[in-house]
Amino acid sequence: MGYEPSGQSFEPIDLHFARFITQLAGSTRPEVDLAAALLSRFSREGHTCLDLNEPMAGLGGVDAPGTDLPAPAAMIAIVRSCPVVGSPGDCRPLILDGAGRLYLYRSFMSEQLLAEGLLRLNEEIRPFHGSLLDGSLARLFADEGFPQKTAAVIAATRSLCVITGGPGTGKTTLVTRILALLLEQEPDLKIVLAAPTGKAARRIVESVQRGVGALDCSPEVREKIPREASTIHRLLGYMPGASRPRRHAGNPLRADVAVIDEASMADLALMSNLVAALEPGTRLILLGDKNQLASVAAGYVLGDICDVGGTHAYSQSFADRVEQITGGTTTSGGEPGMQDSLVELTKTYRFRKDSPISALSTAVNDGDAAQCLDMLHSGTGPELKARDLPQPGGLRRELRDVLVRGYGGYLTTHDPYECLRLFDAFRVLCPVRQGPWGVKAMNSMAEEILASEGLLDPSGLHYRGRPILVTENDYTLGLFNGDTGIVLDHGGDLRACFPDRNGSVRMISPMRLPGHETAFAMTVHKSQGSEFDRVLLILPDRDSPVLTRELVYTGITRARSALEIWAGDEVFAQAVSRRTERSSGLSSLLWGQRS
Repeated sequence: MGYEPSGQSFEPIDLHFARFITQLAGSTRPEVDLAAALLSRFSREGHTCLDLNEPMAGLGGVDAPGTDLPAPAAMIAIVRSCPVVGSPGDCRPLILDGAGRLYLYRSFMSEQLLAEGLLRLNEEIRPFHGSLLDGSLARLFADEGFPQKTAAVIAATRSLCVITGGPGTGKTTLVTRILALLLEQEPDLKIVLAAPTGKAARRIVESVQRGVGALDCSPEVREKIPREASTIHRLLGYMPGASRPRRHAGNPLRADVAVIDEASMADLALMSNLVAALEPGTRLILLGDKNQLASVAAGYVLGDICDVGGTHAYSQSFADRVEQITGGTTTSGGEPGMQDSLVELTKTYRFRKDSPISALSTAVNDGDAAQCLDMLHSGTGPELKARDLPQPGGLRRELRDVLVRGYGGYLTTHDPYECLRLFDAFRVLCPVRQGPWGVKAMNSMAEEILASEGLLDPSGLHYRGRPILVTENDYTLGLFNGDTGIVLDHGGDLRACFPDRNGSVRMISPMRLPGHETAFAMTVHKSQGSEFDRVLLILPDRDSPVLTRELVYTGITRARSALEIWAGDEVFAQAVSRRTERSSGLSSLLWGQRS
């Protein structure tokens, strides 16, 4: 390449892609070579585009010894002149939009289609039965606050409703009441529940069904609230090897209301296909925590929809409607826009008001590293503990007591249901998979420690007590990415036991399992959508781009009652100070401003 990267900036696939683009274009311009390699790398890292307005020298260590890197304006002009680079509306391998953002064609189309679909939904004002809505609100939301009632008004009067809030803020309780309210307005509604992973789908249906019993509504309404949920992939009919899902604009999803939980985990392509598959007139309700980790694949969809970091007042027309229906007033004065479909829940019901875990998660969200370290050093008691990262040589010794205390209960229990319950009471979380502080090393060490205590015998691939994390969907078995189970002895044979939807236990031969891995420790990414009574969060001994504020926040908020953090002060502070930043044009398309 004409502009050589420094250090580990590019992987071989990035360089191969750059060569392919320059050969396709018949170009010898090193600037095109550089832009293509950067776009490939950015796509791998979860960005949906490469913003050419950013100086090339600031993009991940790109260096060109002895050569002046092009200024942004010059770079944009050179790339725009390349034959394989098109403008919006063209069908070319790469697309450069009017704001100087360079896309792979597929990413560009996904972003455009998603923005168009969300804006259409946001602009749809729906008719409603005023007196009936008043009665439903007064009865179903009698003990709820103004934000919850505002969300109910949004869901009843608009086609898009986005409810964001941290763990324990009552998102699924709220949506259960909203579904009852909508069914009282329109009794024949067809409602579907879905989530990005199988585990998250099972959790939302369990949460919704728990809330149904507390509803002040008729038995007929309760019966119509869904008792099943699916993954978004299954909802849309994704098939292996197919170029697109079975459900799309030409064969839309048959539903009047689609509720998507854990929306922060959904990537750009998946959300684009979902919105494109909605039948005209379908309501879309998104639930999620905008401060959680972005999706593993490209995009930061929920963050862009909520315009994380921005502040927007409701429009006057929307505020007037809310006041008319609820009698409450809200901040207004903005122009009509996406904010009229958004509600953020801030009151937590999981933690008491003086909870140190809750206070720490707030400080992390604020990016206040100094306050976080003060809290970790203050000795806040059994709910929140922190210590420096042990030296590698002493890690096994330090882990022993923690693992025996955390996993000894389930390993000495013979009842499968109780075994699963006790296992989910504790988890070790790590940001990374590789290295001495990664998931693989921790799982190996956990096996050795627990074996030395006589709690298990990991002599084979499958052994009694082995915790399993499913990593692939298997619709035949009904096992999905993110599901956790335990291998137990059943009548002399080993069986992988998983919780069933009806509160019982399913037993499956380990030989039939889809892709899976040992799960004494799991990545913070994989823990999304899960909650544990106690969590041990272990950060590595050196800084890394993967250590971000959102990752630390997600790890912290997996704990219900007790959290322990092992990390060096400098690494922890750097992680809290680093926001996840993904290049995207979605926010500017939705909010009318340049990202």
